[in-house]
Amino acid sequence: MRSVVRVGVLGCASIALRRVLPAMKEAEGVVLTAVASRDPARAREVAERFGCGVAGGYDELLDRPDIDAVYLPLPTGLHAHWASRALAAGKHVLSEKPLTCDHATALDLVNQAEKAGLWLMENFMFLHHGQHRKVRDLVADGRIGEPRVFTASFGIPPLDPADVRYDPELGGGALLDVGVYPIRAASYFLGPDLDVVGSVLRLHPSRGVDVAGHVLLCAPSGVTAELSFGFEHAYRCRYALWGDRARLTLDRAFTPPPTLEPRIRIQSQDGIEELTLPADHQFKNILEFFARSILQGADHTAQAEAIIRQARLVDQVRSAAVRVTA
Repeated sequence: MRSVVRVGVLGCASIALRRVLPAMKEAEGVVLTAVASRDPARAREVAERFGCGVAGGYDELLDRPDIDAVYLPLPTGLHAHWASRALAAGKHVLSEKPLTCDHATALDLVNQAEKAGLWLMENFMFLHHGQHRKVRDLVADGRIGEPRVFTASFGIPPLDPADVRYDPELGGGALLDVGVYPIRAASYFLGPDLDVVGSVLRLHPSRGVDVAGHVLLCAPSGVTAELSFGFEHAYRCRYALWGDRARLTLDRAFTPPPTLEPRIRIQSQDGIEELTLPADHQFKNILEFFARSILQGADHTAQAEAIIRQARLVDQVRSAAVRVTA
């Protein structure tokens, strides 16, 4: 049996160069084999920087027999197309989030992966940081009492006007870029049966994409989730769980650097407690999980269900949305 997963990278986006490719050099069970780009000079530059091979285009990379899996850091609107092409070429796929722009396409891709016996995964790397397991353990131990409300926000300052996330043809918009994080976190803490009760999307006056939004979800238990996101904010990346005894908050919830020692804050009427956790490397962790799952032939069911559930919630946010112009 093979002891490593040989990975090819389709595209040289910022997230790949800053976070994922460096983590591939550290992760056990992963070998960065080759990169491809629409710009051959760019691909050669990245290959030299990270000490791997270079392919003469996306199709050439998918045709290589020395690649077992591909990582897709392409613009959102291109994920589904190239994920499908990669699966058809017999490659496992780790795609930047979101994998698709809609629920129907997510179903098609999951079915394609299952029929081919291949792993298909969204790169929600934050789920592989130990701080969230600790939060879930604290809630299960009754530290906040019975949970009543989950709140989460992820906002970043306005982007460069030329950024692809302002392009509706490439799957642009705040919902698909930063909004999917708090939505996925709500499912992580409140369970798989959430429904969207209402939402607001703020639209750019000329670009045709949403630049901010707010979502209200509800679990069958009656616990609610209040989520905010956008491209027009001071930076904020936080969630909180509010129970009948205390409130727990966590900053840098989705983007902790590998050296950060997270702090969980628990506030009740009796005082404030802060817990400092060990630093953790979520990018390295998710790559090792992906590789380990492939090498061990792990059951893909949970990943498939998560992809479908997430896409369904995103579709519900759009369907329920009151749209206002920025």
